[in-house]
Formats: sequence, C-alpha cells, structure tokens
Amino acid sequence: MDFSKILVLLDAFKALQWQNLVMIAVGGVLIYLAIAKDYEPSLLLPIGFGAILANLPLTGATEAGGWLKNLYDAGIATELFPLFIFIAIGAMTDFGPLLENPKMALLGAAGQFGIFGTLLLALALKFPLNQAASIGIIGAIDGPTAIYVSSKLAPELLGPITVCAYSYMSLVPIIQPPIMRIMTSKAEKTVHMPYSIKPVSPIVRILFPITVTVVVSLIAPKASPLIASLMFGNLIRECGVVDRLNDAAQNELANLTTLFLGLVVGATMNGVDFLKPSTLLILVLGLLAFGLDTFGGVLLGKLMYLLSGKKFNPLIGAAGISAFPMSARIVQRFGQEYDYTNYLLMHAMGANAAGQLGSVIAGGVVLAVMAGIM
Repeated sequence: MDFSKILVLLDAFKALQWQNLVMIAVGGVLIYLAIAKDYEPSLLLPIGFGAILANLPLTGATEAGGWLKNLYDAGIATELFPLFIFIAIGAMTDFGPLLENPKMALLGAAGQFGIFGTLLLALALKFPLNQAASIGIIGAIDGPTAIYVSSKLAPELLGPITVCAYSYMSLVPIIQPPIMRIMTSKAEKTVHMPYSIKPVSPIVRILFPITVTVVVSLIAPKASPLIASLMFGNLIRECGVVDRLNDAAQNELANLTTLFLGLVVGATMNGVDFLKPSTLLILVLGLLAFGLDTFGGVLLGKLMYLLSGKKFNPLIGAAGISAFPMSARIVQRFGQEYDYTNYLLMHAMGANAAGQLGSVIAGGVVLAVMAGIM
C-alpha cells in the first residue's frame, strides 16, 4: 500500500473547509440549473464547473501559475474578455427598432434607474464607495458590463456580482411580469401601438455605431472601451461587406470568450472568500436593482402614456433593460395575456435595444464618476 498517496489524500481533506464544501455544492446547483432548467446554460455551466475547481484543495488551478489564474490574468485583469463579449453582442444586436423610433431611448435611460438607486442604498449600508458602485452596476442587467466595471473597481466582488447579474438575467420571465401587473391598469395594458414604422436606411444604420462611438467617447472617455467594442461589433453587422467577420463575432468569438469567462468567474468563487454576510446582501441588492430598473422603465412608460393622450402602452417601459431580446419578448407575451390582438414586440425591441446601449453608457458613467472621486 502506498502510504504517501494516502497522506496526500488526508492532507487534501484537511485543507477542505465547510465553505469549500458549500461552494462545491453551489457549483453543482449551477450546473443543474444550466442543464435541467436551461437557465443561461452557456455561462452557468462553466461558472459552476469553475466554482467546483476553485474549491478543490491542492490543485493549484487558481494559484499563481495555475491555468485558471493564467486565464484570469489574460482575460479579466487585462479587461479583454468583457470587451470581446461586447463585440459579439454588437454583432448580434439590431438597433433598427431604436432608430425607427428614437424616443425609445428615453426608456433605455429609465431602465438604468436601478444602478444609481442601488448604489446609494449600498452606501447607506456602509459598503465602501468602490464596492457600492460595483454592486449598483448589477442594475445594468448586463453581465459583461458588470464584469468590466467590478473588475476595475472591486475585483474581490467579481464572483458574487457576476453570478448575481447573470442569474437575474435568466429570471427575467419571473421577475418582470409581477411588477408590470401591479404598476399598470387594464386600460394601460391593452393600449394598441401602430405596428408599421418607417424603415431605416442602410446608411443610417452604418453611421449610427460610428456616431455613437465618437459622441460617447468625447463626453465620457472612460466609457470608450465599452461603447467602442459594442459599436464596432454592430458596424461589422451593418456594413454588409465582412460576413465572415460578422459570423465569427456572433459565433466563435462569442462562444470561446463566454466559455473562458465562465470558468474564470467560477474560479473566483472560493468558499472562504465568497461565503460572507456581504455576499448574501449583494444578492438581495442585485434583485432590488433589477426591480428598480423595471419600476423606472414602466413609470416613464406611464408618463409617456399620459403625455401621448393615452396612446402609448406603458408596458413597453419594462423592456428598457439590456436583457436583449428576452425582455421585449416578455412584454409582448404579457401584453397578449390581456389582448391577444395587441402586438408590442417591435416597439419593445426598440426600448430593449436602447437598454442595451444605455447599460454600457451607464457603466462608463460610473467609471468616469469614480475616477473623478477616487
């Protein structure tokens, strides 16, 4: 019998703490949700697997020179993984509905209300300013933005913030309908919107990402990496001359980066560091941020309903978040529960695209404000 191997196993068991065992179980739950419930499987699956690896003793995977640590240094510390994801998102996003109905940009701005409301609440709960700003960015309901901002301001919170952001994105169909139901009357829910909107010319579609990049970069330089990545991906989509690059951005780049990003985020979920009272509080604040986003969007939608002479359906305001196009589809389905002949999807897609853009700009604004304070 090789006693040296037995001693190694004993050392491994001694190195395990109860927090590690809990996080191994959490990793298993994330894998279960990804496979059995289809909750954001492309990210929750690698996050769950990475969380298990991060809590296994003596592997060295997350220590200096370990393969997960090398991935973290290459993709998160350098900020490359979130920016690669933004290129892919830009290539997948159709801003046409927003360009056809520019007033939907207001709903995209209102859909970021949760960021700043949660930031203030986190400060009131005695979180340091950098951590409060990172927690607030969960309200963007945008995983890459949350990763990018928290990796700059509070990398120690990267794990819980990322898990929170992506988990709540997958729960859009559960979280948003009750808020929409409570905040709107039946008369508001059944407002019909004109379905046909004037198409946008290809030239406008091409000029849009270039113009947005220039304007936002001049106004908020800290947002430039985020907005430039998103708009470059959209330019690839709209220019029509680089189909291979467009396909690669939407498929290979998105898939590989999501794979590595998930593993790295999971690797930050070491039980000893992760299982703290503050982590549970972050999860609660993240849920509140999501609720505030939906509340802010529907509230502005109700104002537009009144200002339009009751011709605007306020449910569309709920789509002013960055969960594109999931939130727009939820609005369409919810509206048809009250009137199956009501088609809100085109308008909701415009608000949803505005929310995607607004979340990136909001992340840049938070970084710019923090740079001026710290």
